[in-house]
Amino acid sequence: MSNKTNDPSRKSWIDIPADSDFTIQNIPFGIFSYADKPKRVGVAIGDFVLDLSALYDLGYLDINAFSHDHFEAEYLNQLMKLGKTALTKLRDDVAYLLSTECDDLKLSTKHNILLFPIDQVQMHLPVKVGDYTDFYSSEDHARNVGTMFRDPNNALLPNWKHIPVGYHGRSSSIILSGQEIHRPKGQMKPKDAEQPSFGPCKLLDFELEMAFVTFDGKPLGQSISTEEAEEYIFGMMLFNDWSARDIQTWEYVPLGPFLAKNFASSVSPWVVTMDALEPFKVPGPIQEPKVFPYLEYSGNKNIDINLEVSIQPEKGPETVISKSNYKHMYWNYAQQLAHHTINGCNINVADMMASGTISGPTPDSYGSMLELSWRGTKPLKMNDGSERKFIHDLDTVIMRGHAEKDGVRVGFGEVSTKVLPAI
Repeated sequence: MSNKTNDPSRKSWIDIPADSDFTIQNIPFGIFSYADKPKRVGVAIGDFVLDLSALYDLGYLDINAFSHDHFEAEYLNQLMKLGKTALTKLRDDVAYLLSTECDDLKLSTKHNILLFPIDQVQMHLPVKVGDYTDFYSSEDHARNVGTMFRDPNNALLPNWKHIPVGYHGRSSSIILSGQEIHRPKGQMKPKDAEQPSFGPCKLLDFELEMAFVTFDGKPLGQSISTEEAEEYIFGMMLFNDWSARDIQTWEYVPLGPFLAKNFASSVSPWVVTMDALEPFKVPGPIQEPKVFPYLEYSGNKNIDINLEVSIQPEKGPETVISKSNYKHMYWNYAQQLAHHTINGCNINVADMMASGTISGPTPDSYGSMLELSWRGTKPLKMNDGSERKFIHDLDTVIMRGHAEKDGVRVGFGEVSTKVLPAI
C-alpha cells in the first residue's frame, strides 16, 4: 500500500501549502503535546498535527494491531517496537484517511480533538535515544579536513575508503530543535602555545548531518547485511553535530572526540520514514578500491535531500551560508549499519546513527564552518554586515532539508539552536 501513499497524484482533503514539507506523501511521525494534555504521537500534514492517540480512540486505526499506550506516549519507542511492517501499514492507513479517496475522517465532527495547528503545539524529542554513533562518511569533508590538518597529497587516511569510519557518542546530550545550548568549556592548546589553557571554546562549529533511527535489530553476535538494512531503519531526521574545534584538536589523540562533541547534538522533531524517502533514492559514487563483500550493495542507496544551513545573529537577519545534499555521501546508510553490526554488535530500538558532516564538492556546499571559512582564513559575510569565522555567542544556527521530485516535496522541517555564552 506504501506505493499508493507515495503516489505523486495523491491529494489530501486538508489544504496543504505548495511549499509545505509535510505533504500527504510524507506523513512524518513525532511526539507533541497541547494545552494540559500528556505527550502523544502525531503526524504532520500541511500546517496541522494529527493526533494518532485520538484517532485510535475514535476507532479509525486497527484495534488489534495497536493499543492506546502506543499513541499516548512520551516517545515513539514503544510504537517502533512493533517493527517495520506494522509502521509501514500505519503510515499507509493514516495517509488513506487523509486522502481525497476517503471521506471518513473528512466528515468527522471531531476535528477539534484530532487536528491541531502545528504552530500551536509543543514538540518533544521524538525518540528516547539508546546508543548513538557518529560516522565520517563524506569524502569531500574528509578530504577537506585532511588537506587542512595534514598533507594535502594524502588527505584521506589509509583506512578511509575501506571502512565507514565512526565513533560511539553520547546519547544523553542529544536535544530537540529549539533548545538553547551554552558555549562549552575545556582545554585547548594553540600551535604557538607551550602549555594548554582552559576556558570557553573559541572555535565553536556546527556539522550538517542526517541521522537515522533503528528498530530492534538481531541478537548479539549476528550482523545485518546491506540488503537487510532498511528493514531495521525507521526513518531520518536533521542532525547538527555541534563541535568545539579547539578542544577537539588538543584531546582527540589517541582516542578521538570526547568533550568537543558530547556537550550537545541537536535534532529536528519529525522522523521522516524510509518509506517516504523511497522515491528520492539515487545512485551513489563509484567506490574504489573495491569494498569487502559485506559492504557491497545493490540498487540505489543514496538519497537526494536538499540541505541548507543559515546563521541568524540575535538582532540581525538570517544568512544562508551553505547548500549541500545528502546524495553526496560516499558511504551510505546501508553500509554504515552493515559495518556497525559486522562484528556482532547488536542494535536496539531508537539507536541513532548520524551520517557525519555532509559536504559537497564546491565551497558553497561545505557542511561546517571549519570548511566554509577554511579554518578561519576566509570569513563569511553576514547579511547584517558582520563576519563569521566560527559561531558567535547569541547566534542561532538553522538547518533545513527536503527532497523534491515529480512535484512532490517531502521535508524535515528544521533544526534550530541558539548559542548562549559559557557558564
